[in-house]
Amino acid sequence: MKILLKGGRVVDPANQIDGVRDVLIDDGMIASVGVDLAAAPEAAGADVFEVPAGIIVCPGLIDMHVHLREPGQEHKETIETGTRAAAAGGFTSIACMPNTDPWNDGLSVTEYIVAEARRRGVVNVFPIGCVSKGGLGEELAEIGDMVRSGAVAVSDDGRPVGNSYLLRMALEYAKIFGIPLIDHCEDRNLSASGVMHEGFVSTVLGLKGIPAASEEVAVATDLAVAAMSGGRLHVAHLSTRGSLEKIRRARADGVAVTCEATPHHLVPTDQSVADSHYDPNMKMNPPLRSEEDRQALLQGLRDGTIDAIASDHAPHHADEKLVEFDEAPFGVIGLETTVPLVLDRFVRPGALTPARFVELLSLNPARILGIRKGTLQVGADADVTLLDPGLERTVDVSRFQSKSRNCPFHGLSLRGWPVATVVGGRIVHELVPAATR
Repeated sequence: MKILLKGGRVVDPANQIDGVRDVLIDDGMIASVGVDLAAAPEAAGADVFEVPAGIIVCPGLIDMHVHLREPGQEHKETIETGTRAAAAGGFTSIACMPNTDPWNDGLSVTEYIVAEARRRGVVNVFPIGCVSKGGLGEELAEIGDMVRSGAVAVSDDGRPVGNSYLLRMALEYAKIFGIPLIDHCEDRNLSASGVMHEGFVSTVLGLKGIPAASEEVAVATDLAVAAMSGGRLHVAHLSTRGSLEKIRRARADGVAVTCEATPHHLVPTDQSVADSHYDPNMKMNPPLRSEEDRQALLQGLRDGTIDAIASDHAPHHADEKLVEFDEAPFGVIGLETTVPLVLDRFVRPGALTPARFVELLSLNPARILGIRKGTLQVGADADVTLLDPGLERTVDVSRFQSKSRNCPFHGLSLRGWPVATVVGGRIVHELVPAATR
């Protein structure tokens, strides 16, 4: 099957392209990128899509931090509903964390995820295996078996790797297999029973706080161990200014470290807990931090210290969140809001260029995970996302593809949304009017 995406603004930083081009897809691969391809012999018989003016055509977006919950917690999310949410959010590939039930700590669960994704998924799914058996931080998981079965990274996300010796061993094993170790950096002794960022707002609200130091101490330890082992460390959901500064310094010293930020740490702050009147959908870990931290993260996006934006999509059943703030589980969903939030709050006002947007949400995640994605290079998989920077919609959880509704941005009007998602040359989600074909 041939598809010709005609006349869109192609943004492909891997190939230094930012301009009006046609994209020809043939048999699930990128066949050509150029001008006036409709007249080219290789485009004969193609299904032509006239891309409206202003629409951005870019390499398929990648969310490198997603919780799909299956197997074992299908009441929250499934591989089918999670991948449909990803497609609706403009993502052609997602990497799923291992805190399922049972945890993905061996080849059986990894193989199950790969098989179910092929059977019922609508986007590419890349499993992330455990660092430790059962995510307990006591014994190294079977990293080699998981990698051979399809795992692209290891992590105990949901829990930190609190044992420094185990972290060293895992980084060394991960280095052998050429994969990164992704860590949820938290000193749980410092976090204790906190439920939000420790500071002025938590004091006023009477809620137990999680200090910034709980993340920063763990980041410092991880960086020291990464420097010693020579393994590749990726810090998940970075949230504080101090953590960012430590990563910036370590990278200058040659430590192999990358990091990501989430939209919910880039847009709201701890004040949002007060403004929302203790909305449990404002509860996540790491928690919403201060405005100073948020501004530091924005600078990290601009100067390149932050490598990727990821959703940390963490679905929960409505009943689980429908309790007091203190008792609610940590986590919010984000597959269907990440792209419009970044487009509206950062690309539209000029804080990020479209090319930087694609780096953060496609090219860099592909490079970190070592997957052959993130580019429209001829011969690459035809994973393509179409974005309309001018489309204004209101976030409405009742229209989500995700099985869960724990979204902190319901009712927010945003300008800039994905309008079509193409995976392997197949359109898996489309908002582009039929008249454009």
